[in-house]
Amino acid sequence: METGIACCARGALLPGVSSQHSKVLASPSSFTFRSLNSSSLFGESLRLIPRSSLKVSKIKNTSIVTRCEIGDSLEEFLTKATPDKGLVRLLTCMGEALRTIAFKVRTASCGGTACVNSFGDEQLAVDMIANKLLFEALTYSHFCKYGCSEEVPELQDMGGPAEGGFSVAFDPLDGSSIVDTNFSVGTIFGVWPGDKLTGVTGRDQVAAAMGVYGPRTTYVLALKDYPGTHEFLLLDEGKWQLVKETTEVGEGKLFSPGNLRATFDNPNYEKLINFYVKEKYTLRYTGGMVPDVNQIIVKEKGIFTNVTSPSSKAKLRLLFEVAPLGFLIEKAGGYSSDGVQSVLDKKIKNLDDRTQVAYGSKNEIIRFEEILYGKSRLKAGGVPVGAAA
Repeated sequence: METGIACCARGALLPGVSSQHSKVLASPSSFTFRSLNSSSLFGESLRLIPRSSLKVSKIKNTSIVTRCEIGDSLEEFLTKATPDKGLVRLLTCMGEALRTIAFKVRTASCGGTACVNSFGDEQLAVDMIANKLLFEALTYSHFCKYGCSEEVPELQDMGGPAEGGFSVAFDPLDGSSIVDTNFSVGTIFGVWPGDKLTGVTGRDQVAAAMGVYGPRTTYVLALKDYPGTHEFLLLDEGKWQLVKETTEVGEGKLFSPGNLRATFDNPNYEKLINFYVKEKYTLRYTGGMVPDVNQIIVKEKGIFTNVTSPSSKAKLRLLFEVAPLGFLIEKAGGYSSDGVQSVLDKKIKNLDDRTQVAYGSKNEIIRFEEILYGKSRLKAGGVPVGAAA
């Protein structure tokens, strides 16, 4: 790629990815990975750069004066959008991992399951491949202090600096149970400054992103100090190109209702679903959180809900899924809610904290909060909302 970011291997085109690319050169302590050879995903240029040569400097708040344009490459966009070279490097390396995961998803054999994760959920082999590739990307960014995966929710030291570095939490393959049916699935990750992933909120993120593996492969990301949420398309030659930016989520009758079993003993959620049906909303629900939330950003309208009840407890994890997607939605001009507040204001006390959630336009979130809890904070006036607030 035409960039000075060393983790991007020149000429490493997606169709040439082999099974060797799922091996990992360096790993967190709780995994045993084999090393990549010289033709690996991240290329020889990355391996030739010693960590000692990567200077960590404090980045002062700088006004962004360069406007990104549709058609920019990922590297061009990041260089314009942030002066933090460490963040540029990390997000570029993660983009390389997403590119390879997309290939692995497309070629995955789904005849059975390979292993069971720590929560006992059924898991396809491609989950662990994605997990390894993302940890590899974080290691080779040289700017990640701690990485944490939903598959093994324990902090892993990635070797980067605490000061001037970042900590990253990710869901390697959200929707793995629908890979075999050929629905869209995706990767979710959030980036926090420094060395903490607990005692922080989603609003503390400096960036968040998702990879969407469907008919098109896209990399959707947002940065704290740059407006909008931005969609990059994976081109045939293996490069990411900016194809859409979203800065406003308007009103529109489109709904994606998750956890509908909760309507049996949560009458308010049943009332909300009945409203959507009565008002002739269009149902667009895949069972995958990434594609369902992504359509709000792409279509610039709609509502996604996943509500709990006495017999149907919260399953969505605040750190790995809810906060990063909330950041993307709010930077796109939308809103999020757990029923009483933005999910970005919820403090992450434990790595495995879970919550109910809704994402959507302002009026849809007002309706969500009013029907479920009788009032909405968004009508109070003077309350700051949005990721940039």
